[in-house]
Amino acid sequence: MSDITRIATGQRMSQAVIHNGTIYLAGQVGTEGAPVAQQTQDCLDKVDALLEQCGSDKTRVLQAVIWLKDMDDFAEMNAVWDAWVPEGHAPARACGESKLALPGLTVEITIVAAAN
Repeated sequence: MSDITRIATGQRMSQAVIHNGTIYLAGQVGTEGAPVAQQTQDCLDKVDALLEQCGSDKTRVLQAVIWLKDMDDFAEMNAVWDAWVPEGHAPARACGESKLALPGLTVEITIVAAAN
């Protein structure tokens, strides 16, 4: 049986779980009420920090799922996303519209990555 490592575990969830060389991150959100670009950058900064804590980085991202409160924000979110993704390392990605956990949230990003 493989070991499972949980990072920043609370009662409800862990911020990251590592199993069989794969890292699963919880959905990351930005500063509630901030503009879409800032919330997107906040999410990606948290992703970077968690991946580093797990011994990986954004070049190892396999899949991203992005939830937007409003698909009208797609271009603004993508401007930040495109600047963050290293050339040649774009993951499989999905993006959809959804009601998020708090009214002032506009972006949530979940990531699956390979461990180094």
